[in-house]
Amino acid sequence: MEDRILTLHPDGKKGVNILVSKYTLIKTFVLKTLEERKEITYKELNELAKASLEDSLDGSVPWYLVSVKLDLEARGIIERIPGTSPHVLRLCK
Repeated sequence: MEDRILTLHPDGKKGVNILVSKYTLIKTFVLKTLEERKEITYKELNELAKASLEDSLDGSVPWYLVSVKLDLEARGIIERIPGTSPHVLRLCK
């Protein structure tokens, strides 16, 4: 049986329980994209993720993306840039 991770939520809400392999795939994609782009809207990130990961991820790419994105925000790894609409993401300094 594959290991699972309970994600965190930046607002203290209950996280979701997902496979570590899927979490790692999405996390690696998000961090690599932010290292390359510096800043990106969530919409752009979602479109890139669907195009890049659709064939290698069994399940809904947008659902996994939002779950991992919220976890990375809660862990202080990425952040939403305050005052941006639609919201823009970047790596924390």
